[in-house]
Amino acid sequence: MFIDNLIGIFSNDLAIDLGTANTLIYVKDKGIVSNEPSVVAVHVNSKGEKKILSVGRDAKKMLGKTPGNISAIRPMKDGVIADFEVVEAMLKYFIRKIHNRKTMIRPRIIVAVPSGITAVERRAVKESAEAAGARIVFLIEEPMAAAIGAGLPITEAYGNMIVDIGGGTTEVAVISMSGIVYAKSIRVGGDKIDDSIIQYIKKKYNLLIGDRTAELVKMTIGTAYPVGETSKMNIKGRDLVSGIPKIIEINSSEIMEAMSEPVAQIVDAIKITLEKVPPELSSDIVDRGIIIAGGGALLKNIDILIRENTELPVIIADDPLTCVVRGAGKALNEINVLQDIMLEN
Repeated sequence: MFIDNLIGIFSNDLAIDLGTANTLIYVKDKGIVSNEPSVVAVHVNSKGEKKILSVGRDAKKMLGKTPGNISAIRPMKDGVIADFEVVEAMLKYFIRKIHNRKTMIRPRIIVAVPSGITAVERRAVKESAEAAGARIVFLIEEPMAAAIGAGLPITEAYGNMIVDIGGGTTEVAVISMSGIVYAKSIRVGGDKIDDSIIQYIKKKYNLLIGDRTAELVKMTIGTAYPVGETSKMNIKGRDLVSGIPKIIEINSSEIMEAMSEPVAQIVDAIKITLEKVPPELSSDIVDRGIIIAGGGALLKNIDILIRENTELPVIIADDPLTCVVRGAGKALNEINVLQDIMLEN
């Protein structure tokens, strides 16, 4: 332990939110140093060998625009690893970028993972981090990390309810005395919402749009609950009848209808969790409310929709996008104190 602590002084220990949409990295004593899309551009030669061309923002610009021998890959799907080799390369890139010249000193790494992750998926995350250069790997459940990042008193005998809406998964959990009393993880998040917009536009207008356009529509005029005036925007895509590029105008009411199914699944997961919680903790949630974190918390009026469906106070966490990585970072800084909340490897 003494030697490990001594090495820890000289290494940049990391906390990683290995998300479906974005990978965020927190460095001990420095804070968040990287927030980039979980996208890798890969060149595949005639022998089937892969060569990494770019990672993060540069790779995301290539989504849907690459020639046949180059692929822009999102190696995380529904919060878990879909392409082990590419995730390993992506982690190596981020770790080297942060560690600079300290390549000889392997960092301790804490990785946030979905609460519904299987033992096989957990092992894949751990092995990817080790292959990317980690000395020791700790795993923490995303709702626990999000609760710590949101500043909830997780060690006290109170019920704290957190809803973490990510790109690939939505994690709903009730936490008390440093443990998860009940958690529900559904593989519905920002990606499913984007896909529902793509399918709606395709069905209603015979127009095919890409993932990036769908995400832009969601962020610009997407709303989970009708409040205020209807907003409009123009979108570009390919007409499925003529095959020619086309521009159409859509409004926020249409996008709300398009997103209704995945958003309803998130609300249902919250209701199921509330039904499963012991009565004493339920009374705490009535007083303290539901905290929303993750990128999905930025969807307009999502808090109003949840409040209307549960009749409970709903609070959006400060800087919801970074809650998980900040919570994992706090756990990293107090690793000896918070050892009990880590997942068994």
